[in-house]
Amino acid sequence: MTRTDHPAVPLPARRTTLRELFDAPGLVRIVGAHNPLGARLAERAGFDGVWASGLEVSASQGVPDADILTMSDLLSVSASMASAVRIPVVSDCDAGYGNVPQVMHMVRRYEAAGISAVTIEDKLFPKMNSFVASNQSLLPVEAFCGKISAATAARTGDLLVIARIEALIAGHDLDEALSRAHAYEAAGADAVLIHAKDRSPDVVLQFLERWSSPLPVVVVPTTYHTVTAAELEEAGAKMVVYANHGLRALITAVSQTFSSILRDGRTSRFEDDIATVEDVFELQGLRDMLDEERRHDAAGVEHALAAAPLANRS
Repeated sequence: MTRTDHPAVPLPARRTTLRELFDAPGLVRIVGAHNPLGARLAERAGFDGVWASGLEVSASQGVPDADILTMSDLLSVSASMASAVRIPVVSDCDAGYGNVPQVMHMVRRYEAAGISAVTIEDKLFPKMNSFVASNQSLLPVEAFCGKISAATAARTGDLLVIARIEALIAGHDLDEALSRAHAYEAAGADAVLIHAKDRSPDVVLQFLERWSSPLPVVVVPTTYHTVTAAELEEAGAKMVVYANHGLRALITAVSQTFSSILRDGRTSRFEDDIATVEDVFELQGLRDMLDEERRHDAAGVEHALAAAPLANRS
């Protein structure tokens, strides 16, 4: 396949929901993005869904992933992604942007925007990115269970609430992570996400081995990247999130391209390796827009001609 041979993404009549994917057999694979273009690239590549990554969105705005952006900032991005694709969008909602009232407001807004699932983590608000070497303080179990209960009570449809467990990130042991997971399940979570920053997948695989509930488990192999999707599925994971690889690939590729332009004084070195303008048009939906314009312009002419005899008789 050449760089211009990307197939158009067929859009089904309606958006697939994450609930439907969870109810079906097989591993669900989603990938991070921070704008509708990234969401369409994920869909075109064949991913099952898009992760509206807090890290990616924050980085795209040039600010740390530390609850600097508001709920409205992140909702706007998630909503624009959801309107651009037919695969489900799963939104990284940090610590829920506050306490119970804020969580309930957040769920109602995200559900109205067509988001398929929200993920809320059990850290104190405001939170710090999990991979930052700083104090990662957890919310008491009872308080976070209240957030989960509030989130599920606020929804009216198929939106899923995923409880993200940060115990391993905060230096607690596997028993604490499992205890929290069971508590969040009892509070009504539709899935649990176990997060870890080890280079080895062992602790996550141990969590999966000891998890006896049918509740889906979500994993994020950012640091333990040698493990395969097949191995995670065999161990019992239901969904894997490749959370920030698009952003990191973008930073590398764009940095190299910009440096090459300044170094060479021309762009011929990499023209064969980057997307064509036609590919950009395809991702924008330009062809569909022009087809619709022609169709409705033709319909307008037809209606005008049909009405002309009536006008002449008056």
